[in-house]
Amino acid sequence: MTRSTKAVLWVLAYLLLVLAPLIILFIGPRPAGREFWRELSVALGFAGLSLMGLQFVPTARLPFLARVFSMDVLYAFHHGISLVAFGLIMAHPVLLFLNNPYTLRLLNLASAPWRARAGVIAVIALLVLIATSVWREKFKLKYEPWHIIHDACVLVAAALALYHIFKVDYHMSSPLQRALWIILAIVWTALFAYVRLIKPWLLTRKPWQVTRVIQERGATWTLEVEPVGHAGITFKAGQVAWLSANHSPFSIMEHPFSFSSSPLVKGTVQFTIRELGDFTATVKDLKPGDRVYLDGPYGVYDINEDDVPGFVFIAGGIGSAPVMSMLRTLADQGDKRPLSLIYGSRTWEDTTFREQIEELQQRLKLDVRYVLERPPEGWGGERGYLTREILDRILPPDRDTRSFFVCGPGPMIKVVEKIIKGLEIPLANVHIEQYKMA
Repeated sequence: MTRSTKAVLWVLAYLLLVLAPLIILFIGPRPAGREFWRELSVALGFAGLSLMGLQFVPTARLPFLARVFSMDVLYAFHHGISLVAFGLIMAHPVLLFLNNPYTLRLLNLASAPWRARAGVIAVIALLVLIATSVWREKFKLKYEPWHIIHDACVLVAAALALYHIFKVDYHMSSPLQRALWIILAIVWTALFAYVRLIKPWLLTRKPWQVTRVIQERGATWTLEVEPVGHAGITFKAGQVAWLSANHSPFSIMEHPFSFSSSPLVKGTVQFTIRELGDFTATVKDLKPGDRVYLDGPYGVYDINEDDVPGFVFIAGGIGSAPVMSMLRTLADQGDKRPLSLIYGSRTWEDTTFREQIEELQQRLKLDVRYVLERPPEGWGGERGYLTREILDRILPPDRDTRSFFVCGPGPMIKVVEKIIKGLEIPLANVHIEQYKMA
């Protein structure tokens, strides 16, 4: 079965779980006399709650899904669908209030019945969750505190929402509907337990330790680690792993990084990490022997599956890390196909891997073009930001037949994706990875 077929089947299964409460609601027996708008509000609330609970699925890093969908796609789906779920949930009380303004009294937590109080508090928890997620950087929330708030709000909202629908008991009087929501609650609990308990326990059985920390250009460090008491992991060039350093896997202090080493090098793996936040600023302080844990690998793109005459790599900033893993892999495999690397960087001194790329040019048929925002005096290469004019000029003539891999920060990705579409390069040949998932 192909990956695309599996993807379709998983999407259909996901939709079935989301829509199951609605299917039961509309095909099952219902007491007469209920207004259309009231029933519609219940249906939207059911759909929103089911969708919200299943948001554990794309972020649980389930191996069988990670082999079908790339992690940036799963996280982008999670972010977008979470807002859809919130909108559906909010439509439930809004329609109730519009249909019968008298129900506004249920907002009074002092006098409302507990089933209504649970619903109101669940909505408040969701409002906090959405606000802190969408405007985390504006609120200057660090990742770890935000993660704690996020998990707490999810648990409170899910528990109280379930209490609300079971206590209202109008549609829960249907044995089929009641059984479905019990099953959904069990699935949600199992997913949460897997993420927070089972997976961390499994990781404790396969620790790693730091062997080297190598300083690179541009406030960037390469972290080399080796397995302790186990065989390690087998990864593909371009994949990522979640890394936790000097903390138990049961903590929430884990962060995703791309492998920058070749998977053909046995014994150790490397991650190249730029100082961009609280955790990344501490990587340089790690010492040989420090304990780390890896959850991975994740990612579905495989350069060895592409039967193409050549590759084009477009990297921005530290998005060069997975590109280096691919180039090193191709070099270790003795690949003779033509390769193009277009590397956008702020300055020449910030351009990570400069020397390593020069060495790879001796082993590969590799054409390298740097695009610098602030080039040094006398610079003869491309300058400024990646534009259509620049890419159209420096892309190889056989661009339509090559496979593209694009990785970098969000703003660069949006620009490059638009340019590629404008240049009429087949999108089936383009793999895009945004270097941000949380």
